[in-house]
Amino acid sequence: MLSTIISGAVYGVQSHLIQVEVDVSQGLPCFQIVGLPGSEVREARERVKVALKNVGVKLPPMCINVNLSPADLPKNGTMFDLPVAVGMMAALGKLKKEETEGILLLGELGLSGELKPVKGVLPIAREAAARGIRKCLLPVENAWEAGLIQDMESVGAASVQEAVALLQGKERGTTEGLQGKAQGEEDEEFLDFADINGQPVLKRAAEVAAAGFHNLLIIGAPGSGKTMLARRIPSILPPLSLEESMEVSTIYSICGLLQSAGSLKTTRPFLHPHHTITGRALAGGGRIPMPGVISLAHRGVLFLDELPEFKRETLDILRQPLEDRQVQIARSSGSQCYPADFMLVGAMNPCPCGFYPDRDRCRCTPYEVKRYLSRVSGPILDRMDICVEALPMGFSEITAKEKGESSAAVRERVMAARQIQESRFEGTRLRFNADMGPGEVERYCRLGKGELRYMERMFSSMQLSARAYHRILKVARTIADLAGGGRIEEIHLAEAICYRQSDRKFWQ
Repeated sequence: MLSTIISGAVYGVQSHLIQVEVDVSQGLPCFQIVGLPGSEVREARERVKVALKNVGVKLPPMCINVNLSPADLPKNGTMFDLPVAVGMMAALGKLKKEETEGILLLGELGLSGELKPVKGVLPIAREAAARGIRKCLLPVENAWEAGLIQDMESVGAASVQEAVALLQGKERGTTEGLQGKAQGEEDEEFLDFADINGQPVLKRAAEVAAAGFHNLLIIGAPGSGKTMLARRIPSILPPLSLEESMEVSTIYSICGLLQSAGSLKTTRPFLHPHHTITGRALAGGGRIPMPGVISLAHRGVLFLDELPEFKRETLDILRQPLEDRQVQIARSSGSQCYPADFMLVGAMNPCPCGFYPDRDRCRCTPYEVKRYLSRVSGPILDRMDICVEALPMGFSEITAKEKGESSAAVRERVMAARQIQESRFEGTRLRFNADMGPGEVERYCRLGKGELRYMERMFSSMQLSARAYHRILKVARTIADLAGGGRIEEIHLAEAICYRQSDRKFWQ
């Protein structure tokens, strides 16, 4: 007898519905799974047989064939355990065909018959809803995740016996409270800008970077507040929109991190990997391609502290994602494209000891300074929209009792600039000023005659590249937005150019 169960799989960040076809027939006893299964899927044979035995379902000595269709798509993970078990019971006549029709099934089986959570539920449930499926049966721990999808009834089961009872209508599942839990705001506490004394230039640069989602590089001596400021940038960033939240949550679901968070991602990610990270961990990949750190930072902040301590070849991996806003991983099994639209924030010392160019304290030779700075390649440096120096603070600044502006006050200005950008880019793929390409820069960053003459002088004197020129205009556009959204004036261009002076001071 033949039965068909609807399940799903994730390949890269794309989800696909899978038809789990189970046929039980007379012949030599066997149990085989075909359809390009991975090792975890092939091992489902043993898990399903033992689990069904332990819940009282006796399998007859027959030929059992399972096909995962489409057969040319690689299948990995443990989410097919429950569909295979239910398909076998339907093929044996223990479940009616109409009881399993139009229902998405996902879940891993323990040997006792318990259902365990799996990865990638959110994108699979979204794909199922788009294909007209309105009900899914999942492990209890995953039920809230599928409940995020509009018009999808998500039912959780703790064991295969309970799943069968729910399909037969003998028990009534409930999703009460799951939708509310999933849609609740994440309970996160941010560090506050008010904790930072002094450093007005640094704070202003961070505000401009947050308003336009620009890449930011901070250079300064140890203890000047570089890391302290970078860790507070998420507190002034605009919240994720619903569309962005679903994008980020999909990536975290695929990596198995959404379940531990316990809710939909509503705040922008902030990732700060150690400088010993490998290129594969940063970009993603592996035998079974998975998103890397830069994809987990999608729509958020990737903070690289002690930037020159990262291997140069690791840093150079960022060159293509910073331009294309995505990372492509090519393997013999195929090519995968992961989203990587992040704001890069780097912090570094100007030399190995950290005190250059203060020759009273710096003991590094010119060769050591040059060698240290050369670890950050020119192409990476050229992709930093804002480069600012963190100056040493005086005693009066450190001990000042008067607090600076809070993150809430700065965020109000950032949100006002963000609203201007939303109106400007309505109906386009753009979200922030940093997203603009050369064509959009020409359209949205038009300069008057006086501003054009000023930029012509700066272009020649600073020997700017075309990329640096466009990035100055994008930063100037953000500065103008913070000032109210009017035309770009010379004062806005001058401030944007100042944010390119630090890299000239140290590298040129």
